[in-house]
Amino acid sequence: MTLNEQIEIFDTTLRDGEQTPGVSLTPQEKLEIARQLDRLGVDAIEAGFPIASQGELEAVKLIVREGLKSEVYALARVSKNDIDAVISSGASNIHLFIATSDLHLTYKLKLIREQAIERAVNGVEYAKAHGLKVEFSAEDATRSDIEYLNKVYKSVVDAGADRIDIPDTVGIMTPAKFSNLVKEVRKAVNVPVSVHCHNDFGLAVANSLAAVEAGATRIHVTVNGIGERAGNAALEEVVMALQCLYNRRTRVNTRLIYETSKIVSQLTGVMVQPNKAIVGENAFAHESGIHTHGILSMPLTYEPINPEIVGRKRMIQAGKHAGTHGILAKLQDMGWQPTEEQLKEITAKVKELGDKG
Repeated sequence: MTLNEQIEIFDTTLRDGEQTPGVSLTPQEKLEIARQLDRLGVDAIEAGFPIASQGELEAVKLIVREGLKSEVYALARVSKNDIDAVISSGASNIHLFIATSDLHLTYKLKLIREQAIERAVNGVEYAKAHGLKVEFSAEDATRSDIEYLNKVYKSVVDAGADRIDIPDTVGIMTPAKFSNLVKEVRKAVNVPVSVHCHNDFGLAVANSLAAVEAGATRIHVTVNGIGERAGNAALEEVVMALQCLYNRRTRVNTRLIYETSKIVSQLTGVMVQPNKAIVGENAFAHESGIHTHGILSMPLTYEPINPEIVGRKRMIQAGKHAGTHGILAKLQDMGWQPTEEQLKEITAKVKELGDKG
């Protein structure tokens, strides 16, 4: 890896994130989230799937007209009707896809391999002929035959695709396997590589980071990791891991991460689990006496990053695991200054209540 190389963040909260079961955003809600994502500093926003509904088309139009700094993409299958819907939305960037695994070709598309390549090439050529910047995804790439997959990618690049994306559509990759796949694909194409990871086995973020190690330069993410089934790679985890663990830069203003998480949670109705990394309510909360003593002496003892970096504040919790240092800090935050004897009594009472559940 080249340290400090910038990685692009492609946010698909408004497209794949909205495919979370039970979530449906109005065009105005989508616009509100898009404005926040733009303030956050993501490189690209996937605004929606224009062919899917009139509301989707209107939402993409609204976001395009907003004149955001982030690139605005719209999703389309490799069909003329889908691409025409993107063109009518005013978007200048298109995310084109067709499945490439034999499983999808046989049971979903009813196509043979060569037919899929022909459709992919025709779709890319049509989009490029209408002046669109193309990112091409081979859906279910991670369950596709590698020789055929590379043939597809080479064909669409020859047809004019500006970037290719490797989707782990059902989240079955492991970091080592995904790293090897990205390396193999990069040997076959001479355009930038994106990755799009799902979280079915809880590995979406790990796989995305492994892809960066293998040379991918753009990661598809969603805020709070929302999305189909178990969701997508979480923006907040990917960005902070890149910055703090890999010394890789992104354009994201990390101090707006928590604010963005709250807005998306409110508008989608999808609550964030308390122990969620970075944005969960407990991510910077401490109860254990050993931990709170360490934190109060030197925060780095039990916090890998300063909570303010992501727009958070540290929380000291009272509970049966608490010690006098933590209880005192909590009381002082509340404006109280107990005597030593009072502190002992209060701590004992807290533990007694904790033991009772």
